[in-house]
Amino acid sequence: MIKLVLFSFLVFFSFFSVIARQGMWVPVLLQENIDEMQQMGFTLSADDVYNVNHSSLKDAIVLFGRGCTGELISNDGLLVTNHHCGYGQIQSHSSIEHDYLTDGFWAMNRNEELANEGLSVTFLIEMREVTDEVLAGTDTINDAILIQDKISENIEFVKNEAIAGTHYEAVVKPFYNGNQYYVFVNERFTDVRLVGAPPSAIGKFGGDTDNWMWPRHTGDFSLFRIYAGPDNKPADYSPNNVPYQPRKFFPIDISGINSGDFTMVFGYPGTTQQYLFSKAVQQIVEQRNPDRVAIRDAKLKILAEKMDANRVTRIQYAAKYASTSNAWKKWQGETKGLKRLNAVEIKLASEKLFDEWVNSNIDRENKYGNVLNTFDELYDQLLPYQKAKDYFDEIVMRGTDSYRAYSRLARNVRDKDTIDVDKELSFFDEHFKDVDPVVDSEVFVSLFQKYFYETDQRFIPEELSSLFATDNAYDVLLKIHNSSLLNSSQELKALIEKNDVERFKKALINDELFKLFESMSRIYYDSIFTQHRSISQKIEKNQKLYVEALLEKENDKMMYPDANLTMRVTYGKVEGYRPSDGVTYKHYTTLDGIIEKDNPEIYDYDVPDRLRELYLKSDFGQYANNKGELPVCFLASNHTTGGNSGSPVINAKGHLVGINFDRCWEGTMSDIMFDPEMCRNISLDMRYMLFVIDKFAGASYLLNEMQIVK
Repeated sequence: MIKLVLFSFLVFFSFFSVIARQGMWVPVLLQENIDEMQQMGFTLSADDVYNVNHSSLKDAIVLFGRGCTGELISNDGLLVTNHHCGYGQIQSHSSIEHDYLTDGFWAMNRNEELANEGLSVTFLIEMREVTDEVLAGTDTINDAILIQDKISENIEFVKNEAIAGTHYEAVVKPFYNGNQYYVFVNERFTDVRLVGAPPSAIGKFGGDTDNWMWPRHTGDFSLFRIYAGPDNKPADYSPNNVPYQPRKFFPIDISGINSGDFTMVFGYPGTTQQYLFSKAVQQIVEQRNPDRVAIRDAKLKILAEKMDANRVTRIQYAAKYASTSNAWKKWQGETKGLKRLNAVEIKLASEKLFDEWVNSNIDRENKYGNVLNTFDELYDQLLPYQKAKDYFDEIVMRGTDSYRAYSRLARNVRDKDTIDVDKELSFFDEHFKDVDPVVDSEVFVSLFQKYFYETDQRFIPEELSSLFATDNAYDVLLKIHNSSLLNSSQELKALIEKNDVERFKKALINDELFKLFESMSRIYYDSIFTQHRSISQKIEKNQKLYVEALLEKENDKMMYPDANLTMRVTYGKVEGYRPSDGVTYKHYTTLDGIIEKDNPEIYDYDVPDRLRELYLKSDFGQYANNKGELPVCFLASNHTTGGNSGSPVINAKGHLVGINFDRCWEGTMSDIMFDPEMCRNISLDMRYMLFVIDKFAGASYLLNEMQIVK
């Protein structure tokens, strides 16, 4: 064990020797990284990447929706992101008559582009550090709640000051666990229209089987267009709006990608946890990930069976299945990767050095001497509540469609004396459009059995326990769900249309499923959530102190802050990897691999006839590489995570060569621990995207507004 820990410890420090391939760097501070980037081949300056006073690469990048990235590829607001990022919009426009998921969608002129209610894109105008302003006045306050109140007050002042007299929006985000703060001034556009999307047999090729895997052959892209008012400023949807004229857009480079080429990913990574305590990592590996994977296993099995049997169900549940399976598979890879790296042992070795550093100085000992012991105690306290919370989140809150209906209706029952009939009918029309009551009933019964038998009894309400006291709990649960208003579109909407508040509330209060969800929610907030939040807040406070100490300890090194859905830069190079003994992956895939996987019997591998025809003719146009192959995807060593989906992959000249869409399965632990030998981001080659638009879809008119570099 001593040898193993020592080896892991040495591996840990080897990570820092290749820091160029690790890190999500703040663009306003890129001057600290630019020398290294240029040594790796980058030809632009830090000002070319981020600048407030003139256009820069940041001006061609957007936060797409709530959690993806997109980039501008024309001067007429044409935007590209992943197919899976636009999946919800593509699905919302799909029906049996117009199945855009299966068949794809291409607007052949701007009048055919489809509006998307609720979709927005956000540009970063400026970011700057505001730590002193946010923490002003807190040094004289001793009470933790009053400190947070003062911070909140200061944040509101900073935000209002940052956007005074403008149409911009502002958000303040903590960095380094609250040791620094930055304000982000943004411009948000809400008229964003669907322009094009390949069929799922291209945009989602390989489906869940290939998700997180390499080799990959997925044409994961979709096209949208941003519209603005006549003044080029954000405006609500109107037929009179015009295509947005961006400050910057990316030229698309089709000259080729070679192993060793510099790459930069620029986007909005969601969450990383690089500075987690060892026991937190241990609990993720041993409890959290296995629990959540097992729950989603049960749900996915039911959904897959029903989707395979019925085309309507497949359309209804396509986005839900993809969303559920994405994290399910990622957690499995993450667990495997953390075990392979001996992550807990590495953390323990690092914490031992930290402890020695703290205890070598009396001032540090007084300030930081209790940090590690406090973590140890708090994570032990959190463990049972974390398990209960994960079960509630996965089974109750995210498990069934009927709970979503309950959540909506519960607010009406508690807080409202009137019913907004049109608003509620609109919500439930959209809700039930993607619900099959039979499917939801099966999911409900299966998951609630897991909740009862696998959760600590103190977190099970009496109402659920009484159901399982009978000999036929399965049938009782099924009957409760099948007979509920929450599972019946016609009955629920008929009740809303009557606009009788008392009758409405009485019907819900007497509904057995509604009552069961009420009891589940009550025990969650009374016995799980409150305790979990209290302990988590103490952990967060201790984490802030821990990271403060790390910043002090490593003050001669560059430490990047964890991702928090703010704009970041990560850089590396095009390269393959060796996932296991005797196996070596090269850095790119081609259309040959798609044809090799072709199987009309499997939805995710059924290659479209048109694509097969183009392949047989070798009709690749200008998009073939120098070997005559049509490139599809490629690997690079950029440090990415969720939120980087859709991010531009930029070459040494600042040109767009790919669209980031995934990571390799062996490297999914990179949110917690980065391994330069295994962590690879997977990207769509722009040559394949242009080929699909031009040769496959016949929408070559779109290329006329792009700047293509050969």
